[in-house]
Amino acid sequence: MIRNMNSYPLYDDGKHKVFWLGIEESEDEKGILTNQYLVVDGGEAALIEPGGFFVFSRVLKNVSSIVPPTQIKYLMYSHQDPDVVAGLNLWFEYAPLAKLVISDLWVRFIPHLAVLSAGRTIGIPDKGADFKLGKSIIKAVPSHYLHSPGNFSFYDEKSGILFSSDIGAAAFTDGEWYLFVEDFDDHLRHMEGFHRRYMSSTKALRAWVRHVRKLKPKVISPQHGAIFRDEHVGKFLDWLENLEVGIDVFEKEFYGE
Repeated sequence: MIRNMNSYPLYDDGKHKVFWLGIEESEDEKGILTNQYLVVDGGEAALIEPGGFFVFSRVLKNVSSIVPPTQIKYLMYSHQDPDVVAGLNLWFEYAPLAKLVISDLWVRFIPHLAVLSAGRTIGIPDKGADFKLGKSIIKAVPSHYLHSPGNFSFYDEKSGILFSSDIGAAAFTDGEWYLFVEDFDDHLRHMEGFHRRYMSSTKALRAWVRHVRKLKPKVISPQHGAIFRDEHVGKFLDWLENLEVGIDVFEKEFYGE
């Protein structure tokens, strides 16, 4: 089964706009569908979590319906997984003015993607950084060990949207999908197993929650699954704060000890 949708506006005040860039599914993805996002301010754009090879045509088409790819200033990658970065070669060709933004930890891996990125790569220091887009700021928020050791969320200050990488990811069952979380308690069945396995540290997760609460996001948009808004933002953060994950549950779940 393949699903395909066009872009959807998450925020628009006339000058600053944020879009979710549609979705599609291959038989190999097993319900873990990828989300890509576009932030536009003035004549500049940032493509967040651009995605792998097989989604490229759909993402390019939807981006091009909003802005010319030559207006893309940043290709912003939360971490190094192939479902995030594997389309980089194509984006470097179609968005020739764009700079690659990724953790300092992963800069040296970029050539292994057959990408010659000299002069087009911006490494994010571990403590994060601010990126100017038009008259707005996108903050790289440290999210290390959630799940990658060099991981960032991206916070768009103008819209109040936090692009949370794999934090908040959901794995849908066959034939089930929705863009926004409407029933948080029911949505947990799509999230819990993923977070227990892919988030590596309870301590890191709780530190991230504390920092994110200070940002007061209005919307949390993960790389996989559904988007949290309104009261579901607080419910999601409360749930994460009390969840044990990764190495803290590994021994018991995998060895029965």
